[in-house]
Amino acid sequence: MQPTIQPVSGRPVAPPLIGGEIPLIDVSAYLAGVPGAAEKAAAELRYAFENVGFYYLAGHGVPQKLIDDTYEAAARFHAQPMEAKLAVKVDEHNIGYMPIAQKAPPNAAAQGKKPSQNEAYFLRRERAADDPDVISGRRFHAPNKWPAELPGFRETTLEYIATLEKLCQKLVKLYALALDLPETFFDACFAKPHMILRMSRYPQIDGTDETVESLVPHTDSGFMTLLPPNKVQGLSILLPDGRWMDAPGIEDAFVVNGGDILHRWSNERFLSTPHRVRNVSGQIRYAIPFFCDPDHDTMIECLPSCQSAERPAKYPPIKFGDYALWFAAQRYGHMAKVQAPSEAEIAPGERATSRWQA
Repeated sequence: MQPTIQPVSGRPVAPPLIGGEIPLIDVSAYLAGVPGAAEKAAAELRYAFENVGFYYLAGHGVPQKLIDDTYEAAARFHAQPMEAKLAVKVDEHNIGYMPIAQKAPPNAAAQGKKPSQNEAYFLRRERAADDPDVISGRRFHAPNKWPAELPGFRETTLEYIATLEKLCQKLVKLYALALDLPETFFDACFAKPHMILRMSRYPQIDGTDETVESLVPHTDSGFMTLLPPNKVQGLSILLPDGRWMDAPGIEDAFVVNGGDILHRWSNERFLSTPHRVRNVSGQIRYAIPFFCDPDHDTMIECLPSCQSAERPAKYPPIKFGDYALWFAAQRYGHMAKVQAPSEAEIAPGERATSRWQA
């Protein structure tokens, strides 16, 4: 009989720190089923999210060739003529190609920032035309928009998405343990998770112009974001003491962060940390962040291990799908006119940082 894995209450463990700040968590032993490895990794994860909100993920098992092929696919997509990219232009489901914005979102403009200098192509879960959610027109559940003249592109990106989905479904068990919950706590809501692959292209920017960012400071909306190793750096993280730290590239390690849903679900116990991109490398930078969140019917309400008489729930319950729609309407200009829940319905005083990204 397989031994019971216990939550890690009261046992945050400091893992190795990259640059003296960002934890490095190796999950190879956990994925191999080594006894005690889950508890160790979960304790390190708890440290990462209670202190930084980011960590490096080593021992993940994602083949380097698949990562390289997906980066190449991103470059191939963005190398197409503009008319080919606009043929799959982003829609109300936030699927497809998004050109560089011409107008900064309100909060970025208020900081004196110009529009983020990046273009992106979004993919979600692959869906057939007869999928009930496609037929009903459910928001964010539409078929993907595929480029017409890129042989092998579809196969590569779908393989990458499927590989990352399986990894995330294993990682959420560690998140449950780190939050003093049974390891299976999140399994049902991640059985068919909400997923986004964003294939971004960042042109070179002038590093002396403080009004221009490749991607303005923001927090992510969801539960988990995975960034594979990148040969061209540019990611910066806002540390708890207010310093911006350029995240160094670590060979074979993903950069992983939590978002506002994890922050909200955990009653602000786990951090959702602002970050930005500044591509001053002198070359084009591509990025392929993968966002993995619970399914849209998941009710996000304060976790039982994260509230007490002294620490009552700070946010009202809300379905993840409603939150995702609100966030997209705040974040993207092409979604601004979509009917979404009001800010009052989401939460009084929801953090403005969650609306910085463009």
